[in-house]
Amino acid sequence: MTSNPGQRTRRRLSTEERREQLLSVGATLFAQSPYDDVWIERVAEIAGVSRGLLYHYFPNKRDFFAAVVRHESARMLRQTAAIPGIPVREQLDTGIDRFLAYVESHAEGFRAFHRAEATGDPLVREVYRSAMAAHERQIVDALGADPTLTPLTEDPHALRLAVHGWLAFMVAVCLDWVDDPRLSRDQVRSLCSRALLGAITP
Repeated sequence: MTSNPGQRTRRRLSTEERREQLLSVGATLFAQSPYDDVWIERVAEIAGVSRGLLYHYFPNKRDFFAAVVRHESARMLRQTAAIPGIPVREQLDTGIDRFLAYVESHAEGFRAFHRAEATGDPLVREVYRSAMAAHERQIVDALGADPTLTPLTEDPHALRLAVHGWLAFMVAVCLDWVDDPRLSRDQVRSLCSRALLGAITP
């Protein structure tokens, strides 16, 4: 029996590609609706897979959302990683711009990530808080390694507190910006850059 030349053959996704697809669908749904309103059956339906296959990757909805949060955190950390040996001031605008590019292109994932804190699930909240702590450490380490930034880097607690506050500021700005993008990316980058420098320098 000959195959129909007009029939389109669907390529089978690899394990990693399927996982990425499910996480992408999950990020969209968790960004659009509260955690309790997201049904795992809907995720499977949109992805075109059975519930059984989804549960093969993620045992339950809590683990699925936690995986979405970890996935977006890893992506953000890669986007904002400092370049060793280059002063922070030289990297600041570039690093923030890369982060804002991520927010623009993965707005649903960004929203979903920051919705994790509002869930009542202790595991999901712990994953979120650990992810935010990793972002905080990444920034603190980059600032502490720059010898030109001495005022706060000599006081680790003050530096950590300043970074912690700035991260909260940047998250609030970006969440508002993706919903109401009247400011350009350049304007938002300048705003966030000035806020960080104001927090860590006299």
